[in-house]
Amino acid sequence: MMNLRFNLMILCLLVTTFAKAEITLPKIFSNEMVLQRESDVLLYGWADPNEEFTIYTSWNDESLAVKTGNDAKWEINVKTPAAGGPFQIIFKGKQNEITLKDILIGEVWLCSGQSNMEWSANSKIANRDFEVDNANYPNIRLFTVAKRTAEYPQEDVAGTWVACSPETMQDFSAVAYFFARKVQKELNIPIGLIDNAWGASSAEVWTPESVFEAHPELVEAHKKIEPNKWVSVEKSSLYNGMVAPLTKFKIGGTIWYQGESNTANAKSYQKLFTNMITSWRAEWKDDFPFYYVQIAPFKYDHEFAGGIVRDQQRKAMSLENTAMAMTSDICTIEDIHPLNKQDVGLRLANIALKNHYRLLQDQEVYGPLYDSFEVDGNQLKVKFSNADGLNNKGKKITLFEVSNAVGEWFPAKAKLKNNEIVVSSKEAKNPTGVRYAFKSTDVGTLFNAAGLPASTFVSE
Repeated sequence: MMNLRFNLMILCLLVTTFAKAEITLPKIFSNEMVLQRESDVLLYGWADPNEEFTIYTSWNDESLAVKTGNDAKWEINVKTPAAGGPFQIIFKGKQNEITLKDILIGEVWLCSGQSNMEWSANSKIANRDFEVDNANYPNIRLFTVAKRTAEYPQEDVAGTWVACSPETMQDFSAVAYFFARKVQKELNIPIGLIDNAWGASSAEVWTPESVFEAHPELVEAHKKIEPNKWVSVEKSSLYNGMVAPLTKFKIGGTIWYQGESNTANAKSYQKLFTNMITSWRAEWKDDFPFYYVQIAPFKYDHEFAGGIVRDQQRKAMSLENTAMAMTSDICTIEDIHPLNKQDVGLRLANIALKNHYRLLQDQEVYGPLYDSFEVDGNQLKVKFSNADGLNNKGKKITLFEVSNAVGEWFPAKAKLKNNEIVVSSKEAKNPTGVRYAFKSTDVGTLFNAAGLPASTFVSE
């Protein structure tokens, strides 16, 4: 019996030794993956300390020599060409050889947030069966990050790349899919999507600890987020488990749909959100585009919580290379998960195509955004950007309010004149401010000629 145990121990040690010696890749590197085009892409992983091996990339028919450090880690930059494929990468070491096949070169987008980003066709979307049956896009590749929390930043995630098909699309982020479908159609190149969302999550859990160390007031604001049964509310927990492991993987940009779970501390959202974006860019060492969805009107517990978050999201556009898609016209205040995910993805895609890819230059991709107001006696003339063909759907323009000198708000009469909105109220003879669609449930009726809705706002 003792000899048997001894032999088993030796066998385990040998297996462990050989396993450690093998080249190992993070899960984000697999067959069918997409690598960012025309970039310095980092390949990285683990092997034996000081092991030497080669990496062959078929797109340029080159082999590169690699050597791990004493920490058993290795990394090397490789240049990617213009979009194309399929290609192979071969990792050849002393103990093993890994061949990654059917690799495409194109555009990679990280798709993150809470349930409205996570929401799939199988969660129920408009026109579900038609969309699933027609989701045959082999040049769109999908990677779903498995849900994980962590106390400290991790180095790997669970998941694998798959080609988009009726079978794989139906459990993937619908917003991300519709975004990619439009971008792929216009660019005619491969698109890689990394679905990295978790329902009911607040922005704090996606934000690294360094942000809270620099901004202790955000720690205090985070205390207002109450625990829920769907996801951890511990700050940085999803960043550590699901974002940090990806920060070495080259991406082209991020789309984001989140904010509903921050209605409890709505007034701090702009500061939290912009610092989160900035921290992500710092970790990736890239000021990539970050496009997000303004949350839709809904019956939240607080009368104004939804409006405050929407306005905070509008203000977050002051951060460079960000943009926001408005959705107040494609929602119902009874359901926090609007079923029309097609238009959400399309609006994000149009923003990316115009701002990042420099296409659709003659197309308006934003709804009207508050610009400024001018005092005219007892009236305020409100000016908007992105407001060509400003119009109101309905007999009366409603949901505008004006404030007096002590900050009290009153419903305002509003009329459209010279592509501006003129507002006034008998209760505020000398108005000092204006706001629009500010209640959580306010569904605005103001649009531009492109048919896009005006954003909630409070004048500065």
